[in-house]
Amino acid sequence: MSHVLRRSLTADQPVIVKGEGSYLIDSTGKRYLDACGGAAVSSLGHSNRAVRDAVAKQMETLSYAHTGLFTNEAAETLSDFLVSKAPEGTGEGRVMYLGSGSEAMEAALKLARQYHVERGETGRGRIIARMPSYHGNTLGALAVSGHAGRRAPFAPLLIDVEHIDAAYPYRFQREGESEADFALRMANQLEERILKLGPETVAAFVAEPVVGASLGSQPAPKGYFRRIREICDQYGVLYIADEVMCGMGRTGSLFALEQEGIAADITTMAKGLGAGYQPIAAVMASEKVVGAILEGTGRLWNGHTYMSHAVATAGSMAVMQEIEDRDLLSQVRRLGARLEEGLRKRLGQHPHVGDIRGRGLFWTAEVVADRDTKAPFDVSLNMAGRILNSAKEAGVICYPSQGCADGTSGDHVLLAPCFTSTEEEIDLIVDVMGTTIEEETARAA
Repeated sequence: MSHVLRRSLTADQPVIVKGEGSYLIDSTGKRYLDACGGAAVSSLGHSNRAVRDAVAKQMETLSYAHTGLFTNEAAETLSDFLVSKAPEGTGEGRVMYLGSGSEAMEAALKLARQYHVERGETGRGRIIARMPSYHGNTLGALAVSGHAGRRAPFAPLLIDVEHIDAAYPYRFQREGESEADFALRMANQLEERILKLGPETVAAFVAEPVVGASLGSQPAPKGYFRRIREICDQYGVLYIADEVMCGMGRTGSLFALEQEGIAADITTMAKGLGAGYQPIAAVMASEKVVGAILEGTGRLWNGHTYMSHAVATAGSMAVMQEIEDRDLLSQVRRLGARLEEGLRKRLGQHPHVGDIRGRGLFWTAEVVADRDTKAPFDVSLNMAGRILNSAKEAGVICYPSQGCADGTSGDHVLLAPCFTSTEEEIDLIVDVMGTTIEEETARAA
């Protein structure tokens, strides 16, 4: 009997004893090709020597000093790097470090509130986000999330958050509607909601530049985020970019928002920031947000015990250095093109694959009961979970999710391989996932 309070109290889980490149190895010696990086976390694989050495070296000198009194070199160095690489328009921003993406979103929401209060706009407390979306499992982050299935058990505990539609062309783009018109129509929902609520009441809009777990690596249509930026600026609303899953190189640029040609006011990061070697997340505040605080109280109203942890930030800086020194962003774009081509060739015309979408090394197949009508499988079938189990049995790990169609039903499987994957590993992922999806959908049809 295990005394670990696991995600499933009844599942018989393998014990992982070793990581080796893109593979995880259990206590029986079975090898699993990690095709999703856990949850788009392990971007450098599971045995990167440079990162391990950096973590060990930092522990030789300093592990922890409370940030109410001190700073440390590792946190300062990482902040300098991230700000220097931030999308144009961020300015002389600053970064705070936390332990998880959920914590980062909580801190971002508090920071947005502080910004408005420091400027005397105390009536701004409303948050607008999108549906489907997922921003974390703490109560504030879950409230912002537009995912009915994950929210339902905790609904009485959640703050009131407004939601507009995500830019999800597979289900929301109208027949004959151009990409530009679709982008404008979806973005203008934000303006409509701000005006309905009253601009003086709205603090922030939260959106992932590329939607992750809830929708499956869905990029925005061209021009969408430029219009979002215009709307936020017009009405004094902050844009919080959730790059927890899609950032830190996953989509082919260090920040996913770089590819949209705009900067956020506040950006959350995690997962690939530490690549799984240490728990770490971050919130980047733009120069505009920092300036309001400097002109006001000069103090951050949100603090955590493990902020700017020296070992975590040292490990993260080593991850960033590996990405830069080895030009892994080019590798992401090259291998991502190979993964896309393989998926489209193998599954692009499959009767139960409705959509294949993604960017960089971040790809998803949405699995449907009927390709023509886009009808999802019955939620009770747990098609995404069945695909995971079959792929896992074949030695490949994917990331399954339900709810992309309406918050409860709609199955997709997400792939987020290591940046250091080989071409042979990418081809193996395509082969196993293709076979698994073919076999599992055939059984259910």
